[in-house]
Amino acid sequence: MLIPTTAPVRAAAAAALLLAGVSSAVAESTEARRERGAAVIMKLNDGVPQQNLEQMRQEFPFLADATEAYALGDVWSRPGLDDRTRQLAAVAAFAATGQTAIMQVHAGYALNIGVSEEELKEIIYLITVPAGFSRAIAASQSLSEVLAERRSASEGTTP
Repeated sequence: MLIPTTAPVRAAAAAALLLAGVSSAVAESTEARRERGAAVIMKLNDGVPQQNLEQMRQEFPFLADATEAYALGDVWSRPGLDDRTRQLAAVAAFAATGQTAIMQVHAGYALNIGVSEEELKEIIYLITVPAGFSRAIAASQSLSEVLAERRSASEGTTP
């Protein structure tokens, strides 16, 4: 089938496809992507829904759904990297860009899947080169909070 190339004709063709029922296929695809994303969270978070995502869903449902479908369902579910490598890369990226709250979430996932405390500390040392000492120091403080919470939880105390 030859597809018209002018913008008004393309728009009309797209509208016709939507009216012909293509929109239900897109909706199913989005739902499938969200389901993949939810499965990623359950795998990384020891079978528990991710608290930040669920809080976001209360006030910003579109953003939560988009995060679950795209970031987790499409990107995080891609083949080519194992979970361990993805988490180490995520911790490094979020630490280097100063997004320490999100870095904490991914550091927790990394610990859940077997990354050691020492490996996470090495990531923090590494980011001093591309991101500078101030970002590394902020990330080290955030990582220390995660590690303290984990230790307290395993000992049955509060941090």
